[in-house]
Amino acid sequence: MAQEPVVRIQNVTKRIGSKVLIDRLTLDIPPGQVFGFLGPNGAGKTTTIRMMVGLMSITKGDILIQGASVKSDFERAISAVGAIVENPEMYKFLTGYQNLLHYARMSPGITKERIMEAVERVGMQHRIHDKVKTYSLGMRQRLGVAQAILHRPKLLILDEPTNGLDPQGIRELRDYLRVLAKEEGATVFVSSHLLSEMELMCDTVAVIQHGRLIDVKTLGKENDAADRPQETAFEVDAPERALRLVKEGRLEGNHLIVTADRSATAEINTKLVLAGISVYGIRVLTRSLEDQFLEMTGGGQID
Repeated sequence: MAQEPVVRIQNVTKRIGSKVLIDRLTLDIPPGQVFGFLGPNGAGKTTTIRMMVGLMSITKGDILIQGASVKSDFERAISAVGAIVENPEMYKFLTGYQNLLHYARMSPGITKERIMEAVERVGMQHRIHDKVKTYSLGMRQRLGVAQAILHRPKLLILDEPTNGLDPQGIRELRDYLRVLAKEEGATVFVSSHLLSEMELMCDTVAVIQHGRLIDVKTLGKENDAADRPQETAFEVDAPERALRLVKEGRLEGNHLIVTADRSATAEINTKLVLAGISVYGIRVLTRSLEDQFLEMTGGGQID
């Protein structure tokens, strides 16, 4: 039996004056996933996130977080949420630890041990007692993530979380988010312009454009291995003869390119070999998330 979505965005519209920022957006976010949110400039990603956390009103529709309405039961809905929207804001004259302690006092049940656990999760233990004004942008971003996870949220919303992080910091954050989703059962909803990182980080991505949902794509090995037609390249010693034999596809150098599912791929390989054509290699031409994104959005730039 499928689990209930952590978030249900139900036919949500956001209008300011005559301008429609979000147009009847409907999206379910399942539990225990890192869920990516992609779109060109001005597509409505940050607007959607601001409505999810109550920083912007919803014109029409509703957003449910663990069954609680953001519009009518905001306190219960937001209690399950940790979030960084745009940039994490901290008291720069305090240390990182003092900032977290200050935030912890706003939520019941957060112990000093939990604070240090969150600090270690984001790799800040060696600088947590330094003042925030001495932190780099990347370090402030890590501290913001530590603050967002203090109360063990069921939903962690991160708007551009890798901004300012060096490659090692991005890798560490990515690894932690996957641990958070897989081992602690949290759902991570992440907006980012780094398509390569989203491809490595996310289980699923939703793409919006002009405030409308364009597509939802499942990523990962289980999707790649699905028995569905895919572009497949056969490296052969007689490509023109192979094309005449198979009667479909196209040639690229010494490669025969065909669209076939797994069983058809095996049949084509057998046909080539029986005809005396040497097959040196077979590989699926997997399109990157960037290729798919540009196809879906017509080449629109991302923010």
